[in-house]
Amino acid sequence: MTAQVQSQTHYDVIVVGSGAGALTSAVFLADQGFSVLVVEKSNQYGGTSAISGGGIWIPNNHYFARMSGNDSYATALTYLKAAAGEHVDEVRLRAYLDNAPKMIEQLTRVSRVRYAVAAKYPDYYPHLPGSLAGGRTLDPEFFDTSLLGEELANLRKPSPSTLLMGCIAWTARDAHKVMARSFGWRLLIMKLMLRYKLDFKWRRKSKIDRRASLGSSLVASLRRSLMDRNVPLWLNTDFSGLVTDNGRVTGITVLRDGSERQLHARHGVILASGGFEQNQVLRDRYLPKPSRRAWSATPPGNNTGAALIAGMDQGAATALMDWAWWAPTIAVPGEEKPRGIFAERAFPGAIVVNGLGQRFVNEAAPYLEFVDAMHQDNEKTGGRSVPAWVIFDASFRFNYAMGPLMPGQIMPDSRLRKEWLNTLYWKADTLADLARQIGVDSAGLESTVSRINGYADSGVDLDFARGGNVFDRYYGDSNVKPNPCLAPLRKGPYYAMRLDAGDIGTKGGLLTNEHAQVVREDGTAITGLYAIGNCSASVMGTSYPGAGGTLGPAMTFGYVAANHLASQR
Repeated sequence: MTAQVQSQTHYDVIVVGSGAGALTSAVFLADQGFSVLVVEKSNQYGGTSAISGGGIWIPNNHYFARMSGNDSYATALTYLKAAAGEHVDEVRLRAYLDNAPKMIEQLTRVSRVRYAVAAKYPDYYPHLPGSLAGGRTLDPEFFDTSLLGEELANLRKPSPSTLLMGCIAWTARDAHKVMARSFGWRLLIMKLMLRYKLDFKWRRKSKIDRRASLGSSLVASLRRSLMDRNVPLWLNTDFSGLVTDNGRVTGITVLRDGSERQLHARHGVILASGGFEQNQVLRDRYLPKPSRRAWSATPPGNNTGAALIAGMDQGAATALMDWAWWAPTIAVPGEEKPRGIFAERAFPGAIVVNGLGQRFVNEAAPYLEFVDAMHQDNEKTGGRSVPAWVIFDASFRFNYAMGPLMPGQIMPDSRLRKEWLNTLYWKADTLADLARQIGVDSAGLESTVSRINGYADSGVDLDFARGGNVFDRYYGDSNVKPNPCLAPLRKGPYYAMRLDAGDIGTKGGLLTNEHAQVVREDGTAITGLYAIGNCSASVMGTSYPGAGGTLGPAMTFGYVAANHLASQR
């Protein structure tokens, strides 16, 4: 970065944050002739987007249409209205459906971003009208990170859980094939490993794959696209407030190089800096209890709600403040943040119980609904469901992964870190002894296991219908009959791992209109102020309609904000 760029203080538009929504808006702004500055508080760009799956939920997208997929605006609207219900104004829902397909078609045409349709990834609520069994979620293609040059060092590193063996890139489509043990899954693993091993030149530089995938691919391709346009991105620049003139937002204040500076925005400011999940004070004020920032799967020290507070100081309305993008998490000793547990809950042979040893939810349910069920059961049981416990036997341990525990056939107990025993996982020869170790009612656990074993034999979960819909079965083992999500727990030793009521970001934030403008309680827009992503109240309401239901809206309303700013010149 040149000294001239570092000293410049006036831009047309300033974007706060460097996740997918922020970088997308910057691409579209630059293409419409705006001078743009992107500021990021940490020393790495990408935010939570870089450690995510990178998928985007785009109904009626052109990729699916090319495959002769059967989707339509009306069908998608029916589904969104059923999912989001009364929590979101229909005008905003329509704005999303109007612009999401346009956004991704244009973005892939003008930038380095590339996607493929995840044809088999179903919507999360298959019971609702308008849902589809696949086609609305798009999965990032691989991106060659050597194209970033020196900027690769500043890219937020992907979470180990998003990489095969902790170092090899794979797409969500690859991961599904392997986890579901579909035909050819072993050959696919060998192919991915061989490609990684044979990249000798890159292996001398890094253990991490040259090719980025998932959220890392999305952010890297967007960053390269901004480099193509000479758009500056300032790291270590902490947003601290908004600058206004007669009610209009005209810039921001930041802490940079140890001092506060004012940066001026001639046309507007786009807040895209994430939610407030890393701010314990705000968690205590708004989220269901118990609530701990240490349970969040997002980077510590980021997403502390600065944009939310700044907007509220200007009289902005808020919504959905008691909701998050819930996801159960497992804390791994020595890692900076816990890991979200997404696919593993659908694998046959693992159950989740509360402190009474009882199941309280369909383990394969979408992760938002899973943690919501934890909170609800916690109230019913007087605090016995947070944390919850995932229980499995030796057969599951041999065949499947659970968090950082790779299948025993790959990583037997003898190869696990010694400090993990009785901190990450607990192990016992009998269910009674396991229950004693983790403080769970042993009679309740044994009764629950006996009951689930009967369901596994019959293939029908009479309590929670696990495996009874297309979403549950997506990550089930296709070779297990009669239900790919159910298997008995009969073979010792038995294992337990603690599940916390975690999240991948907060859902509530500044209320916006169909143009992504931040609005006051009376609905009037705060001129010059826009908010996208998790610092804004989600257009999805309290729902999570499909994989990519966070990044899809963030990128789409980044596109919307850029277009609205262009229309106001």
